[in-house]
Amino acid sequence: QVQLTESGGGLVQAGGSLRLSCVAFGRIYSSFAMGWFRQPPGKEREEREFVVAIIWGDLRTTYTGPVKGRFTISRVDVKNTIYLDMSNLKPEDTPRYCCAAHSDASTMRLRVSSQWDYWGRGTQVTVSS
Repeated sequence: QVQLTESGGGLVQAGGSLRLSCVAFGRIYSSFAMGWFRQPPGKEREEREFVVAIIWGDLRTTYTGPVKGRFTISRVDVKNTIYLDMSNLKPEDTPRYCCAAHSDASTMRLRVSSQWDYWGRGTQVTVSS
């Protein structure tokens, strides 16, 4: 069992930067994938939008197109923590960001929210124009 806790959200002006953190409580193996989704207001959990993922063991990353070049995912093994560094933020980057984990990245489609095993409660990011 893995529990995820996010932090780092807040209010920022367009063009600004934020760092989100997600700590995983439980055993994380090299096969794990961890990532970030965002959930716009009024959308159900199944409609969460993929942002980025990282494979714990080999550090391979996958980004959704609109955030490439602006967002960077990283992880610190000893802390069981992943980070999402967001820069040049835009108002459309606004919704709630949720951390996710899955025990075997080789058996899933990273961009499909329903295939992830574990979820945090999320942290709100608001970008003002």
